[in-house]
Amino acid sequence: MKLEIAVVSAAGAGAAAAEGADRIELCSSLELGGVTPSQGLMEASLEHVDGRLETHPLIRCRPGDFRYSASDVDTMVHEIRHLLAQGAHGVVVGALTASGDVDLRTVQRLVDAAKEANPAAQLTFHRAIDKSRDPLAALDQLMELGFTRILTSGHAATAGAGLDTLSDMVERASGTLEIMAGGGLTLEDIPAMHAAGLSAVHLSAKRTVSTLADAAISLGTQDDGDPTAYIVTDREIVRAAKAKVNALNLSMPR
Repeated sequence: MKLEIAVVSAAGAGAAAAEGADRIELCSSLELGGVTPSQGLMEASLEHVDGRLETHPLIRCRPGDFRYSASDVDTMVHEIRHLLAQGAHGVVVGALTASGDVDLRTVQRLVDAAKEANPAAQLTFHRAIDKSRDPLAALDQLMELGFTRILTSGHAATAGAGLDTLSDMVERASGTLEIMAGGGLTLEDIPAMHAAGLSAVHLSAKRTVSTLADAAISLGTQDDGDPTAYIVTDREIVRAAKAKVNALNLSMPR
């Protein structure tokens, strides 16, 4: 079993690498579900990890749903090209139709852009699959499209709640692609994921930092939340997750 950490900063990328993570999903604005990281963040993160793990940027040009306009798709194609050219090992993409099916036309265009930029690029379909009408049917389509892995909570609010579907997806994939459990995943969930045959787990391993005492003047937020708060990677969570994964791999190699 492998460990992937979602990070939003170069420091977070470095912390994940130092604590033994196998991959990072690099993004910005994790509090909005994540959007595409900047080229500057990509460059700085690669410097911080120094080749110790794989870096996979999220390609999502805006928050919200997964139904994209032609302009949205054009933007994501450019993002894919630039981030792979910088040294990303793969990209994390996803798109749905209004009916909740995989948007094959859009996804094929994103796949083609990635393979043109780097034929060896890995392809991860993100948690848009958890908003799909039928995750097993979506899985079949993604296998045909040549995806490397799927990040999913098993079509449930959390990966723990979606364990039965995750197990079904592992059986359906039959090793053709990797099913990676993520979405509300806790450290306590990891042994059950391993037992169910999941070959990877994905955690945000985050904590919130705040300097609220300095917030006498608000610079504007979407809600009434703390305007000084931001997310960082908690290396203690990464360390604990890696220890669990290592123990499981030693006791029951998978």
